[in-house]
Amino acid sequence: VQLQASGGGLVQDGGSLRLSCAASGRFFSSNYMGWYRQAPGKQRELVASITSSETTTYVNSVKGRFTISRDNAKNTVYLQMNSLKPEDTAVYYCNALIKVTIATTPRAYWGQGTQVTVSS
Repeated sequence: VQLQASGGGLVQDGGSLRLSCAASGRFFSSNYMGWYRQAPGKQRELVASITSSETTTYVNSVKGRFTISRDNAKNTVYLQMNSLKPEDTAVYYCNALIKVTIATTPRAYWGQGTQVTVSS
């Protein structure tokens, strides 16, 4: 199982970006998918998460600006980021809890990280 993230880049203050993360390989289910970020000198933090029933959570600092969604048929999670601010600058990582088979316990998988830079 692999997670492949894409969509990062350089954008000006107030701009938008859309991140994507696709899970590939053979597995049974991915109930939980999320996006984390890590800025230089800071701990990695959960930005947003979504379950297979599309229950979502957001860190307070992005509420109203970011939207997480998923396409279960494509095993892909998205993060639409609007009204970006310089403090959103970080490496963004996707994460998923995946059951490889119906009998196995969920295991966390991480994508490779994609850089988001917001210039002022």
